[in-house]
Amino acid sequence: MASTENPDPETGKAEQTPEIPSDLAPTPATAAGFLDCRQIDVITRVLLFAATLTSLIVMVTSEQTELTQSSGAKSPVPVSAEFNDSPAFIYFVVALVIASFYSLVSTLISISVLSRPEFSAQFSIFLSSFDVVILGILASATGTAGGVAYVGLRGNDHLGWNKICNVYDKFCRHIASSLALSLFASLLLLLLSLCSSLHKKNPN
Repeated sequence: MASTENPDPETGKAEQTPEIPSDLAPTPATAAGFLDCRQIDVITRVLLFAATLTSLIVMVTSEQTELTQSSGAKSPVPVSAEFNDSPAFIYFVVALVIASFYSLVSTLISISVLSRPEFSAQFSIFLSSFDVVILGILASATGTAGGVAYVGLRGNDHLGWNKICNVYDKFCRHIASSLALSLFASLLLLLLSLCSSLHKKNPN
């Protein structure tokens, strides 16, 4: 083990000061550890893709048919409830398609940047900008669909809108699950935006 000599101010004799071996000295990679934003970025984008794709599948499979008594009909007739019955739900599905496709592409880009860190700065600006755009689209679609879903759950006596979730319970459960997953995806996009901001301040 190598050592350095430092004179003792009292005795004037040299003291042996042990040096820390290079293999035990802390390195920037060790100090960063699990807080490496590049690795967090990849994991978060994989979760984003899983959340948006699952939300999309749950939403488009929310069809339910029930026998209901229509005005003028002598007997109950089958009436289906589907997501394309509401423009708000159609907008929500389109937003989920866009978010799913973007999350898949951005995940592949993020993995490529992880293996080629010299391109990190260029792609970081590109991804952070699109993260904010997709966050705005998905959050607005989630809020719009959530407002319609709330009317279906509670109704609106003042406007004469009847609730439907007491009849189409399976349909409403699908809508609620899809909205919850979409809200989770929006939080992931917010996390990605924050991580991008931290990476800009400390690119290493």
